Amino acid sequence: MISRHIKEKLIEVSRYFPVITISGPRQSGKTTLIRDAFPDLPYQLLESPDKKAIVLADPRAFLEQFPKGAILDEVQNIPELFSYLQGIVDDNPEIKFILSGSQNFLLLEKITQTLAGRTGVLKLLPLSLEELKNTKFAIKNPFEFILKGGYPRLYNQEIPTEFFYSSYIQTYIERDVRTIINVGDLNTFQTFLSLCAGRIGQILNIDSLASDTGITFNTAKKWLSILEASYIIRLLYTHHKNFNKRLVKSPKLYFFDTGLASYLLRIKNQEQLQVHFQRGALFENFVINELMKYRYNSAQKDDLYYWRDKHGKEIDCIIDLGEKLIPIEIKSGKTYTKDFLKGLTYWNKLSGNSPESSFVVYGGKESQKLPNGNLLAWNQMGGIYQLMG
Repeated sequence: MISRHIKEKLIEVSRYFPVITISGPRQSGKTTLIRDAFPDLPYQLLESPDKKAIVLADPRAFLEQFPKGAILDEVQNIPELFSYLQGIVDDNPEIKFILSGSQNFLLLEKITQTLAGRTGVLKLLPLSLEELKNTKFAIKNPFEFILKGGYPRLYNQEIPTEFFYSSYIQTYIERDVRTIINVGDLNTFQTFLSLCAGRIGQILNIDSLASDTGITFNTAKKWLSILEASYIIRLLYTHHKNFNKRLVKSPKLYFFDTGLASYLLRIKNQEQLQVHFQRGALFENFVINELMKYRYNSAQKDDLYYWRDKHGKEIDCIIDLGEKLIPIEIKSGKTYTKDFLKGLTYWNKLSGNSPESSFVVYGGKESQKLPNGNLLAWNQMGGIYQLMG
């Protein structure tokens, strides 16, 4: 089993709250993680209709079986439990319940209604480069990882990617989407999903996406919300500081896992990826995901943004740490050129930011400190992580 970096923080946070909630995509390893972190707590999977019927027959009696607490997996399927959990943890602060789920908006909606202030919330994403670094699965080529993605079963069980993602999409559509909204035509939804993959790294244009799919604007907006809440896509929003320049305010679209995106784009090997029109966008997506995973694994908000003004000047990613901003440009090329630093030089002059906390992450192997910023190889992002804390 590959060790997960979030485990230490998960155990630490559990000391301060009677309830711990961990969400994330399906198959990201939540169940394995929480059973490993809390081996003494009984485990209950609340997904099958039979289990749901048993619990709903007498929720109080079900929870009373666990005087010291329990792991309740996919708990969003039985929202009636949340109000009972509130009373139990208020009466017994020593008890410990670990909640997990893959439908984020259903899970967090109930938490904010009934368990606010009583639960610590963490997010587990697929495996990161750092988690694979000291294993037999250590990544030697960024495009290898972009194609494969980070879902643990791809490594632990060595499942071929085409089998894994084909099953993943079918399971996601049938199990998750249909329980949330009524999708009449699953083929149309799959087309929508593939079109989203073709727009990675682009400013989101819902009208265009709806038109190309053959659906209404409101339907496209609803489907995007479902994909975002289920950890399939994420929207990267613009940073709020404009430095006296007019900004583009629409978000950019990315996937939580580049392996899934590559499958949807029908990219089957690295040779095909090298000449694909989404090569640079997928590399950008990969780097943003690694930064996001580091923040989540540290039990922090990701605080990632992008910046673009009306003249097309852009910074691919800005990490806002409150007291400081970390601008990052992302280039898939393996050979450094002076153009890599153009955006950073412009933005640093505009914002007064120091080149010492400015970075270009690229597809090459050599890292070096430059007058206008730091050049980092794709697998050497430690300098950014140190500043992120």
